[in-house]
Amino acid sequence: MSEVGIEALLFDVQGTATDFHSTVLGALRTASAGRHPGVDWVEFVDRWRARYFDVLREAKVGKNDWTTVHSVYADALDRLLADYGVADFDDAEREDLACAWQRIVPWPDVVPGLTRLKTRYTLATLSNADVAAVVNISKLGGLPWDAVFTAEMAGAFKPDPAAYRMAATYLGLAPGQIMMVACHKYDIRAAGALGFRTAFVARPLEFGVGGAVDVEYEDEFDVNAGDFLDLADQLGC
Repeated sequence: MSEVGIEALLFDVQGTATDFHSTVLGALRTASAGRHPGVDWVEFVDRWRARYFDVLREAKVGKNDWTTVHSVYADALDRLLADYGVADFDDAEREDLACAWQRIVPWPDVVPGLTRLKTRYTLATLSNADVAAVVNISKLGGLPWDAVFTAEMAGAFKPDPAAYRMAATYLGLAPGQIMMVACHKYDIRAAGALGFRTAFVARPLEFGVGGAVDVEYEDEFDVNAGDFLDLADQLGC
């Protein structure tokens, strides 16, 4: 059944709506072309993503001194390549690999699920990725958002309250009229603390086959769903 009073859904992008692990892993393996048999590229992707989260947790930023996520990924790539002893990627190859995070593809359920959800709700992103990255990801994947909001627009990364409040302000809605959708519990917990409704979507393959992912449903969330199609079912779409 539909959630009474909800007018808009906000979606996390990297991990929740898109499969970054497979995309980035494929880009690394293609670039390596078998030249680095000793490198565990699966581990490499995990460490790359972990470094991104480390920087976001440490960031003390504002609109006047913003650090782009693209620069975070690029810097982390250089450091990891050095750690793994990979020195034969030129500048163009490194830039293309850093941009792989802007080519991540949607999970198979996402476009059909969003298409159904859009018949009832306004759909928007709320991502920590850069605006340009979310636009590129959305165009490539055919993601039918009504609006794109990112942390860059607030000058604060999620889970900073400023990011969620910015999206609510642009939507012209009260937090209780908006549902935050994510596979990361810290994200929806932060939104819930501000009065937003919450939907947890389990993504067991977020870190690839065998990756450590928290997919347990929690009673604290308004909705727990297996994917976007399940979410659409539960929201009456």
